[in-house]
Amino acid sequence: MKFARLGQLGAEVPALLYDDQYYSLTGLTDDLDGRFWADGPARAAAAFAAGSLPRLDATGLRVGAPISRPSSVFCIGMNYAAHAAESGSAPPNVPILFHKAPNTVVGPNDVVAIPRGSTKTDWEVELGVVIGRQASYLGSLEDAAACVAGYTVVNDLSEREFQLEISGGQWSKGKSCAGFCPTGPYLVTPDEVDVGTLRLRSWVNGERRQDSSTADLIFDVPTIIHALSQYLVLEAGDLICTGTPEGVALSGRFPYLGVGDVVDLEISGLGRQAQVFVQA
Repeated sequence: MKFARLGQLGAEVPALLYDDQYYSLTGLTDDLDGRFWADGPARAAAAFAAGSLPRLDATGLRVGAPISRPSSVFCIGMNYAAHAAESGSAPPNVPILFHKAPNTVVGPNDVVAIPRGSTKTDWEVELGVVIGRQASYLGSLEDAAACVAGYTVVNDLSEREFQLEISGGQWSKGKSCAGFCPTGPYLVTPDEVDVGTLRLRSWVNGERRQDSSTADLIFDVPTIIHALSQYLVLEAGDLICTGTPEGVALSGRFPYLGVGDVVDLEISGLGRQAQVFVQA
């Protein structure tokens, strides 16, 4: 199943997407939040099968992030060997964790402002994982895989000067600028995703930047979830950004983003997003 949220910021309507047609879930839930993932997908499937979900006319509606604001956004750094190399680092031995502010989560096609004073705003196409149940001290990779509510596309935008040069030793300063986590266009449930073979691509102004596969992840999704659960509590509705492949501006091969640039990102089976960059 595919789940989405449509409408103006703060007033999005939860919906199920099937064969390019949206169906309203307002009779089942107020939002696609942590409470929904416990039994919401099963209830939505039953209602859809029964024909009781009303069609939703999406004409002209903004596409919001497919999840409401999570309690946490966890990010895994340098999780593709080639990206670690272009960043000047060796592949990590354990998942590298940093945080983005939850209020960075915005719609997949929302305009993004380049932060005030920024000269190094960078793109990062990533597989996003939404947690479906509370997870702490998980005992196995199978337990970890069972905690996934679904998958989505994320742009883990970064301001590299803030992140690396004036960070004070922590990356989050360069990761938490307003609008720095475009998410969506929809969430796809695990039964419809072969998470180990997804193709990730990004373009800037129509020119290819990244083209890789989740087969190249250093730490796969169950390993990430299992590892994080040994140190912190994952809550239903939390978002994990699993890392980006090579092809970002930090490599020195491409210019950083400027006003008027357009970034497109796509993951096979999970949809496509695009952002126009404007001045803060």
